[in-house]
Amino acid sequence: MEQKKKVILIIDDDPDIRSAIRVMLEQAGFVVGEAANGEEGLKAVERIKPDAVIIDLMMESVDSGSQVAMKLKEQNFPGVMYMLSSAGDAVRYNIDARELGLAGIFQKPVDPKVLVSTLKAKLGVE
Repeated sequence: MEQKKKVILIIDDDPDIRSAIRVMLEQAGFVVGEAANGEEGLKAVERIKPDAVIIDLMMESVDSGSQVAMKLKEQNFPGVMYMLSSAGDAVRYNIDARELGLAGIFQKPVDPKVLVSTLKAKLGVE
Protein backbone atom coordinates (compact mmCIF):
# COMPACT_ATOMS: atom_id res chain seq x y z
CA MET A 1 0.00 0.00 0.00
CA GLU A 2 1.38 3.40 -0.99
CA GLN A 3 2.07 5.89 1.80
CA LYS A 4 0.36 9.27 1.70
CA LYS A 5 2.93 11.90 0.76
CA LYS A 6 4.10 13.98 3.70
CA VAL A 7 3.54 17.72 3.52
CA ILE A 8 6.34 20.11 4.52
CA LEU A 9 5.92 23.86 5.00
CA ILE A 10 8.98 26.10 4.61
CA ILE A 11 8.85 29.49 6.37
CA ASP A 12 11.79 31.61 5.23
CA ASP A 13 12.07 35.25 4.16
CA ASP A 14 14.61 34.42 1.43
CA PRO A 15 12.79 33.26 -1.72
CA ASP A 16 15.95 31.63 -3.13
CA ILE A 17 16.38 29.48 -0.03
CA ARG A 18 12.68 28.54 -0.01
CA SER A 19 12.94 27.55 -3.66
CA ALA A 20 16.11 25.48 -3.17
CA ILE A 21 14.66 23.60 -0.20
CA ARG A 22 11.35 23.09 -2.03
CA VAL A 23 13.13 21.52 -5.01
CA MET A 24 15.16 19.19 -2.72
CA LEU A 25 12.05 18.04 -0.89
CA GLU A 26 9.86 17.64 -3.97
CA GLN A 27 12.56 15.49 -5.61
CA ALA A 28 12.46 13.31 -2.49
CA GLY A 29 8.69 12.85 -2.82
CA PHE A 30 7.38 15.41 -0.34
CA VAL A 31 4.57 17.88 -1.01
CA VAL A 32 5.88 21.37 -0.19
CA GLY A 33 4.26 24.67 0.78
CA GLU A 34 6.00 28.00 1.28
CA ALA A 35 5.54 31.12 3.40
CA ALA A 36 7.70 34.28 3.43
CA ASN A 37 7.14 35.25 7.07
CA GLY A 38 5.57 34.18 10.34
CA GLU A 39 2.14 35.63 9.62
CA GLU A 40 1.93 33.85 6.25
CA GLY A 41 3.25 30.72 7.95
CA LEU A 42 0.49 30.69 10.57
CA LYS A 43 -2.14 30.97 7.84
CA ALA A 44 -0.43 28.32 5.71
CA VAL A 45 -0.34 25.80 8.58
CA GLU A 46 -4.10 26.18 9.01
CA ARG A 47 -4.66 25.90 5.26
CA ILE A 48 -2.34 23.05 4.20
CA LYS A 49 -2.05 21.12 7.48
CA PRO A 50 1.61 20.10 7.08
CA ASP A 51 3.31 17.16 8.75
CA ALA A 52 6.41 19.28 9.39
CA VAL A 53 7.37 22.96 9.33
CA ILE A 54 10.92 24.21 8.71
CA ILE A 55 11.31 27.76 10.04
CA ASP A 56 14.19 30.15 9.35
CA LEU A 57 15.60 31.19 12.70
CA MET A 58 16.87 34.59 11.56
CA MET A 59 14.07 36.09 9.48
CA GLU A 60 14.24 39.84 9.03
CA SER A 61 10.57 40.26 9.90
CA VAL A 62 9.28 41.23 13.35
CA ASP A 63 9.19 37.64 14.62
CA SER A 64 12.25 35.42 14.84
CA GLY A 65 11.96 31.80 13.80
CA SER A 66 11.79 30.65 17.42
CA GLN A 67 8.94 33.10 18.11
CA VAL A 68 7.07 31.82 15.06
CA ALA A 69 7.61 28.23 16.21
CA MET A 70 6.27 29.03 19.67
CA LYS A 71 3.19 30.76 18.19
CA LEU A 72 2.54 27.70 16.05
CA LYS A 73 2.95 25.38 19.04
CA GLU A 74 0.55 27.55 21.07
CA GLN A 75 -2.04 27.20 18.28
CA ASN A 76 -1.87 23.45 18.96
CA PHE A 77 -1.77 21.88 15.53
CA PRO A 78 -1.67 18.18 16.51
CA GLY A 79 0.99 16.00 14.95
CA VAL A 80 2.97 18.83 13.37
CA MET A 81 6.75 18.65 13.79
CA TYR A 82 8.68 21.92 13.96
CA MET A 83 12.32 22.41 13.00
CA LEU A 84 14.49 25.50 12.61
CA SER A 85 17.04 26.35 9.93
CA SER A 86 19.93 28.74 10.49
CA ALA A 87 23.14 29.97 8.94
CA GLY A 88 24.42 30.53 12.49
CA ASP A 89 25.88 28.17 15.07
CA ALA A 90 23.69 25.09 14.65
CA VAL A 91 25.12 23.34 17.72
CA ARG A 92 24.13 26.20 20.02
CA TYR A 93 20.76 26.69 18.34
CA ASN A 94 20.04 22.95 18.42
CA ILE A 95 20.16 23.13 22.22
CA ASP A 96 17.79 26.12 22.11
CA ALA A 97 15.46 24.29 19.69
CA ARG A 98 15.22 21.25 21.94
CA GLU A 99 14.58 23.45 24.99
CA LEU A 100 11.65 24.94 23.05
CA GLY A 101 10.34 21.44 22.31
CA LEU A 102 11.26 21.55 18.63
CA ALA A 103 12.56 18.56 16.68
CA GLY A 104 15.93 20.15 15.88
CA ILE A 105 17.73 22.49 13.50
CA PHE A 106 19.23 22.37 10.01
CA GLN A 107 22.46 24.21 9.24
CA LYS A 108 22.41 26.46 6.14
CA PRO A 109 23.44 25.90 3.50
CA VAL A 110 21.29 22.82 3.84
CA ASP A 111 22.83 19.48 2.89
CA PRO A 112 20.12 17.79 0.77
CA LYS A 113 20.96 14.28 2.01
CA VAL A 114 20.85 15.34 5.66
CA LEU A 115 17.61 17.28 5.19
CA VAL A 116 15.80 14.47 3.39
CA SER A 117 17.08 11.64 5.60
CA THR A 118 16.30 13.56 8.79
CA LEU A 119 12.77 14.41 7.70
CA LYS A 120 12.09 10.86 6.50
CA ALA A 121 13.36 9.39 9.77
CA LYS A 122 11.43 11.81 11.99
CA LEU A 123 8.24 11.46 9.93
CA GLY A 124 8.44 7.68 9.52
CA VAL A 125 8.77 7.76 5.73
CA GLU A 126 10.42 4.83 3.96
